[in-house]
Amino acid sequence: MSKLKSTLGIVAIAFITLTAMSCKDNNKEQNSTDENHSEMNHDNSDGHHDDDKKEMAMSGNGNSQAILNDYFNLKDALVADDNARAKELGATLATSLGNLDVSSNFSDTQKANLKDIIEDAVEHAEHISESDIDHQREHFKILSKDVTDMVAITGTEKTLYQQFCPMYDGGSAWLSTSKDVMNPYYGSRMLNCGKVQKEIN
Repeated sequence: MSKLKSTLGIVAIAFITLTAMSCKDNNKEQNSTDENHSEMNHDNSDGHHDDDKKEMAMSGNGNSQAILNDYFNLKDALVADDNARAKELGATLATSLGNLDVSSNFSDTQKANLKDIIEDAVEHAEHISESDIDHQREHFKILSKDVTDMVAITGTEKTLYQQFCPMYDGGSAWLSTSKDVMNPYYGSRMLNCGKVQKEIN
């Protein structure tokens, strides 16, 4: 029996070591493919943009910086494995997204793209506001892509860092205001798994 316990202990340690190492190895491999991930163009392949869906009402009293602030607060809640806080912040973010003013300073194409991006992002933020933490993280992946696409149109007041975790769901990105990697997809399980992909000014 003691041999079985020690064997299981060794297997468990080996598994943890391999998982941590594979995160580092994937980071190295990711260096060669960063270019493929740095261009994050919004598309409709996730099936959330149906033509028959009613157009969102934009109240026009919000801005992209408010959305980013709410997004970063949500990211921090997921980093901290705080499901209840992430639910609250998902609802807050859905509201700030819906309030984005797209009435001026954008071309017609940019306005159309922003409305499409925001509609998708609101849906994912709402899902986050009513889900368990694993499901929140699934929606946060797509939400992060939407927010990145929004920033490509609206710009940002401060420098942002696009970060990438090779381990989560085949590879997943998110935005941060710091170069320090704090992984929202794994939280305390693999807090520092990932790397900075690019700087966004």
